[in-house]
Amino acid sequence: MNLKYIALSAAMFTLGQCIVWIQVNGPILWQWANDWRWALMLLGVPITYLFMEATSYAVQGFAGEFWPGRFLSFVSGIVIFTLMTYMFREEAVTAKTATCLVLAFSIIFIQLFWK
Repeated sequence: MNLKYIALSAAMFTLGQCIVWIQVNGPILWQWANDWRWALMLLGVPITYLFMEATSYAVQGFAGEFWPGRFLSFVSGIVIFTLMTYMFREEAVTAKTATCLVLAFSIIFIQLFWK
């Protein structure tokens, strides 16, 4: 396991998830994003590249295994969705959502620490 590659992968997944959140939710929330939908769609190419590179680093970081990187991507998506939805929509984290977040983090801890 190479924590440097795992951390780099997590940072790239997180950045990608932030951009995706704005890309898909922005047109609903903000007029400027709705007016520039085509530009947001064009972000799909660099986002895809970012996710591809993040996946590559995750596989390297987890010694050639694919599943841990998939879980890392999933958890970063759940966490970013939760944070950005709270920040921009003020949707509170309910007990159900908090439980899901705990389970999501549990997935990462299992991948990192279960030998």
